[in-house]
Amino acid sequence: MRLSFIIPCYHSELTIGNVVGEIRSKMSEKPDIDYEIIAVNDSSPDGVLTVLKELAERDKRVMVVDLAKNVGKHGAEMAGFSFASGDFIVALDDDGQCPMDKLWELIEPLYNGYDISIAKYPIKKQSAFKNFGSKMNALMAQFLIEKPRSLYLSNFSAMKRFVVDEMKKYDKPYPYLDGLMLRTSSKICNVDMEERERAAGVGHYTFKRSLKLWLNGFTAFSVKPLRISAILGLICAFIGFVYGTVTVINKLAHPEIQAGYSSTMAVLLFIGGMIMMMLGMVGEYIGRIYICINNSPQYVIRETINMDRENK
Repeated sequence: MRLSFIIPCYHSELTIGNVVGEIRSKMSEKPDIDYEIIAVNDSSPDGVLTVLKELAERDKRVMVVDLAKNVGKHGAEMAGFSFASGDFIVALDDDGQCPMDKLWELIEPLYNGYDISIAKYPIKKQSAFKNFGSKMNALMAQFLIEKPRSLYLSNFSAMKRFVVDEMKKYDKPYPYLDGLMLRTSSKICNVDMEERERAAGVGHYTFKRSLKLWLNGFTAFSVKPLRISAILGLICAFIGFVYGTVTVINKLAHPEIQAGYSSTMAVLLFIGGMIMMMLGMVGEYIGRIYICINNSPQYVIRETINMDRENK
């Protein structure tokens, strides 16, 4: 039995040492289980790479993947997955918020028929903005990629080997891990636990990053947005036809009525805005198709440490 821990690292030089230390401590409870820790430096501007190199020098089970440019949490996790060799793969954050003391509870469902186990936090210890973003992301996933209403998605999860192997087949430049998990298996469960406070520093998942992730989920695994655009176009066309018919009939019945500038401009602005929105949505899809055709990579690895086997 072997466990692989995947930790994307960004602005975590003050916390990653404690996270790795807690994993070691927890794994010492079951010395018969082998493990590896794969820390992925997502081109962090702080000194996290230096800390990771020191950890890897002291413990060969700590493996480091240094990315040449920042690709975001999901891309960094995909880079870590490519090196994972464990029977179960555990993904967690680098800030100490994931309750590692509940590791065995998180893994237990994998022995009982489930393929993916995800931590569920009744209370999220983050800002109101992030809570709002999480709710919007959950609603988007529920509508677009058919996430079960009762399923809670978080950054602390455990997966069977075949799930990660299937997820690695996705080599496009816009990985969205929630969508990849949901399309791989329906045997997914939640495990209730309490999220911790961030050990040090502040979160760096800005509005721009959150929006980028939301767009990835919005466009990567569903064509429903295009269908919505088509429906909105039909509705606008129908409204325009009805409004035009009413206007003509009203003018024939009351020749003295002058055509209104305000109403004409309102209709033009409404229809024009809808057209621009739909064109923008179609353009987003076409742009992503173009980038995929150009074979843009999910990530670029500058160097690895303690990796004595080929990239899987």
